[in-house]
Order: sequence, then C-alpha cells, then structure tokens
Amino acid sequence: MAPRISLALAIHNHQPVGNFGWVFAEVYDRAYLPLLEALERHPGVRLSLHYTGPLLEWLAAERPEFLARLAALAGRQQVELLGGGLYEPILASLPAPDRVDQLVRMAERVESITGRRPSGAWLAERVWEPDLPTALATAGYRWTILDDQHFRAAAIPEENLWGAYTTEDQGNLLTVFGTEQGLRYRIPFGTVESVIDYLRDHATEAGDRVGMMGDDGEKFGAWPTTYEHCWGSGRWVERFFEALEANASWLSTVTPSQWLDREPAIGRVYVPTSSYAEMGEWALPPAETIVFSRLLHDAVERHDPAARFLRGGFWRNFQVKYREINDLHKQMLRTSAKVAAMPDGPSKSSAIDHLHRGQSNDCYWHGLFGGIYISHMRLATYEHLIAAEDLADAALGRARTGDLLDLDMDGRVEVRLAEPGQVVTVKPTEGAGIAGWDVRAARHALTAVMRRRPEAYHETLRAHEAEAMAGAQPAAADGDDGGVASIHDIVMVKEPGLAARLQYDDHERRSALVRFLDPHVTPDEVAAATDEELGDFRDGDWQVDHVAPGQVSLSRNGSALGQPLAISKTIRLAGGRLDPQLIVELEVHHRGDTPVMARLGLELSLHLLGGGGNPSAWYDVDGSRTGHDATGQASAVRAIGYGNDWVGVAIDARPEPAADAWWSPIETVSNSEAGFERVYQGSALLFSWPVTLAAGETRRFALTQRVAVARDKAAAETSGR
Repeated sequence: MAPRISLALAIHNHQPVGNFGWVFAEVYDRAYLPLLEALERHPGVRLSLHYTGPLLEWLAAERPEFLARLAALAGRQQVELLGGGLYEPILASLPAPDRVDQLVRMAERVESITGRRPSGAWLAERVWEPDLPTALATAGYRWTILDDQHFRAAAIPEENLWGAYTTEDQGNLLTVFGTEQGLRYRIPFGTVESVIDYLRDHATEAGDRVGMMGDDGEKFGAWPTTYEHCWGSGRWVERFFEALEANASWLSTVTPSQWLDREPAIGRVYVPTSSYAEMGEWALPPAETIVFSRLLHDAVERHDPAARFLRGGFWRNFQVKYREINDLHKQMLRTSAKVAAMPDGPSKSSAIDHLHRGQSNDCYWHGLFGGIYISHMRLATYEHLIAAEDLADAALGRARTGDLLDLDMDGRVEVRLAEPGQVVTVKPTEGAGIAGWDVRAARHALTAVMRRRPEAYHETLRAHEAEAMAGAQPAAADGDDGGVASIHDIVMVKEPGLAARLQYDDHERRSALVRFLDPHVTPDEVAAATDEELGDFRDGDWQVDHVAPGQVSLSRNGSALGQPLAISKTIRLAGGRLDPQLIVELEVHHRGDTPVMARLGLELSLHLLGGGGNPSAWYDVDGSRTGHDATGQASAVRAIGYGNDWVGVAIDARPEPAADAWWSPIETVSNSEAGFERVYQGSALLFSWPVTLAAGETRRFALTQRVAVARDKAAAETSGR
C-alpha cells in the first residue's frame, strides 16, 4: 500500500475585547471571509475553526450571514468549530470556577451556532499548566492543541509529534495534539509545493500519522504582506486547497475529532508549565531576553541538539516584568471573589459577564503585538472589571469602605478607599502614590498609565535605524524557500526617528507623588524624565497613620537636599456618584537648620484616551483647550480642567496655593504586527510651587479634583435590560 498521511488544520480567529470596530471589519474582509469562501469552493478540504467570543458577537451583530454559512459547513462535517474560554482568557491565570464558566459559556455559544457542543478547546496563547485538564474535562471538552515546544519540554522527540497523546490531572482525562513545527513554519509562509513534499516525506504505509497545524487565522491575509500572498496574485490558499484535493488519494484532511474517532493516542504525556517558544522569550526581563534569544537562534542555526532543551521564562512572570499587568491581574482576582459572593439574580449575571470580558488575555502580557501597551484595550479591560466590582460592591454593601489590604500580593499592605462614585488605591511603600483611581459611573480607570521602560526589541529598532542611516538595504520580505517572510522576521517602522523617542522613567507612574526638584528645572526635562529627584519622598516608604471610610492619612520623615523634612499626606474622597471628588493635602515641616530652596511638586499620571490628537480628550486653562496628548504649561494657575467628552468625564483641578502646571504625554515605543510605533500611555501633569523653606517652617499645600460624570453607565445598562 502506498504511504498515506492525514492533515488536521486548526485556524484560530480572534479579536480582543475593546478593539475598534473598523479593525474587526478590515480583518474580516482580508482574512475571515476569504477563508470561508475558499472552504465553500473546496468541499473536500476539512479543518477546524475557532472564533473567540468577542469576534462571534461582532459577527452576529454585523455579519450574521457569515455565521449561517459557517453553520452550513459544520452541518456537512467539513468544518469543526472549537470551543475554549468565551472571551479568550489565559485559563491558568483565572480562579478555578471562572475557568469552567468561561469554557462552558463558549461551548454553549458554539452549540447555538452548529447545534452540537464542541469537543475541542482552543487554549489561549497555548499557555499550559498541568492542572488545566481538570477545568477542560469538567466543562465537557475532550481535547486541546499545544505547541511543539510543550512536547519538547516533556521529552517527546519531534518525530513522535505526528499524533495525539493523553494526559490527566486528578483523574480527569484530556487528549492533547501538538502543532507540528515544520507545518507551522510552512503554512502559509513556505511554498505550497514545500508543504506537500513535507507531508509526503512523513507519510507511512499504515497511514497512522496526522500532521496538526494550529495557528492564527489573521496570518492568512491580515498580517503585513500576507493578503497579496494568500488571496491576491499569490493565490496561496487557493493553490494549497487545490493541491490537497489533487493529492487526496494519499493525503486526507480531517478534523481533530474525526481523527480521534478512528485512531488511538500514541501514548501518555505529562506536560510541564509552558507556552510557545516566543512567549518564553517575551516573558524574560529585557536583558535576559536578548541573551536568551541569541543563544537559541545560534543553537538553531548550528542544528545543535541542545536547542530543543532551551526554554525561556514562565508566562506568569509578566506580572513581575510589568507592574501594570500585576495590578490589572490582582484587580481581576479581587473582583472575581466579590462577584462569586453575590446573590443570584440579574445583577450577578451582568457582573459575571463583565468579569469574563475583563479576563480577555490580550492586556495581561506583551510580546510581538501590543498587549498591555495598547491603551484603548487596556482601558476597555479595566472598564469591565470596574463595572463588575461596582455591581458586586452595591450588592454586598461594600460601596463605602476604607481598608488596609495586600492588594498587589507583594506581602505589604495597600490602602483601598471606596465610595459609590469612586475607588482609590494607595501604595504606601512607593511614595504613598495613588495606584488606582476608578470612576465607577463612567467605568473609567483614570490612572491606568504605563511606565516607559526598556524593551529588548528597542535594540532591534536602534540597529535598524543605524543601518538605515548607514545606507544598508532593508531585508527582503521573502522566505527561505520562495514564500513570504514571517511577521517575526520583518522590521518595519511607522515613522522615522523613533529611536530618538526612547525615554525611560526612573519611577513607577503613580499619582499624588511628592517631588523635590531643582528650582531651575525645565518642563522639557521633566517630560523627558531627565530631571533629578532631590528628595526621598517620591519613592520612599510612608507610614499609614489613620484609615477610615473614604480617607487615609500617611506620613514620612525623610529628607530633601540633605535637610530633614517631615511630610504628612491626607487623601480624602468626597462627593457623590456623578460628582466624586479626590482631595490631596500636604503638610511639609522643615526639621533641619538650613533653608531648603526647591521646586516642590505634586505629580499626577492620568489616562483620558488622548492618543492621536483625539479631540474628545483635552486640557483646559482659562477656557483655552489643548489635546490631552499635547505638551503645555501655565504659571500660577488656580484651576485647570481635563477630561474626555466621549468617556463622559470632566475634571476641575484646583491647587492651593496657585501652582505652576506642566503637562506632557507619556508615550512609549512598542512593536506590533504593523511595525514599531509611538503609543500614547497617558499624560503626566505636574503641579509645582517654587519654595524656600526656612528652618522650622511648616507649609501646607492641597489639590482638589472635582469630577463631573455625564452619565451613569450602570443605570443605563440596568434600564436597557
């Protein structure tokens, strides 16, 4: 009998919670719809498809005919729809009940489309931890797809990846496929002929091998250069499907469930904590990423057998690498616990839905794509968590509190102040800065900014710009065998001179930080973070003196310019649900014997979705508006306004005494599928007073921020139910 082999393709299609509608539409036109049409033209090609919850909701609302056509393909068993977590969470990062709930909700959604519950689950970012079989099996799933990297970590040789394996956790059985590396690299970046030849080389007379290739659907038309390659003049997908049909005598396409119905698992495997290879690189600190990447790539180029044992970091360490991710994740965990404690009813159902949307994985890590750096998606994730917590606090009678809790799980307490209109968290051990300011009615996280920090890919950007200045030609976008280069191998920039914009903050971006600066410091120096801190109050530990509902008092005995100072800081919440107020009061006492001359500052970091010159986001001084991503300054101001009309938030800030106000955008340079780009992460606003403190003198300063919320989203949502 002639050698035979099977091919199981699994195409994963995802758009994140909070992404722009025009992005959904563009990727639909360039990738999702063309693939569906190709499958309709080639009924002999079988594969599995996965569409995440946000994408399914958009399709149902905007392209319902697509789902009907998809159901028809599933009805004739040409296509198998996969399940997974409804809003594409990293399952391992969730509390156990949320894992199962997300998986069950997705299974129900798929069943509503096809009439049958899915057997297979897509694992978001292929992040695996050994206890996941319990959640997957409990939710009714039979199998999932891992990466070749997972199996290498489990000591399974590459040549043994042409089939499925069983694993279990606490007696809960799960079958796992491994994405075959050679297929993943060739589809669709190699030539069609190279894929067919590769499969022919691995065929057996028994026909007991299956090549599994599970990867992103966006690479079939939405990634740079791939539309022309896949659907334009290259016609890659059309030619590939034609080749599959032409070689059907020895090469059959199957869905994973069809394969498992006829073939037993190869054996048993226990897979350690892991993800795909690139994720391991991205999870490392920047300096270690550079070292590891070079070691791995050199070993691969030398065909060194040791390359298969080289693995990077652990996915959860994104919570160490980025303080902002840890804050987001811990807020999600706290919210989950509160929602679980709610009494059953419509309010709890709504809170669960918001919670699940706030667990969408995209802003809980960062790699080749924007992740946590994508401002509008980060704020959308916070929006849903704020909504869920607001509903839970109202149901549980916890809308007004003042608590000492370890909010970020670092072994040290933080302060959480809550009222019906706002939630404020304070980090005593890092300058008594405000780590979070959530406006409940608007569901907006006002301080959800990103620190400007080094990234390993910044070295790639610097090298690219240096080569461009030297006149070097950019690398061709062709693969090694005549295909198209992968997005991982292409260096693109959205504007010239980005390397010169790489600026790094030397402290975490909190609000209400006390600064001591040189009297002659300039706004440009503060904006570029080249200013020198002359005191130890911005970063030092503060003592919590008193906590009550809506108020905390803190103090620190420190120094500035070599002189001992004592500062007390009181943070108070006031106002109602639609007009909350946040008041910060400082009392500075000079305990030394030499006058202190400095610019005393109160630093804020604010996020009002002002990127790209958004006209809805603004600063207002004396009736004159500028963009919230603009740079500006005003002297001796008694009031300054800032807000976002689309979000429905306007803030009136009044320093006492009158202060100088300097503001500038917080912009990072991050990588994405479209290349290196500037990304607005918020705005830095410094209120400052030139002061001379005499020995023994005490001075008082204050800042009152009054928020006006245009509408209560919770009330609007309730009335719409």
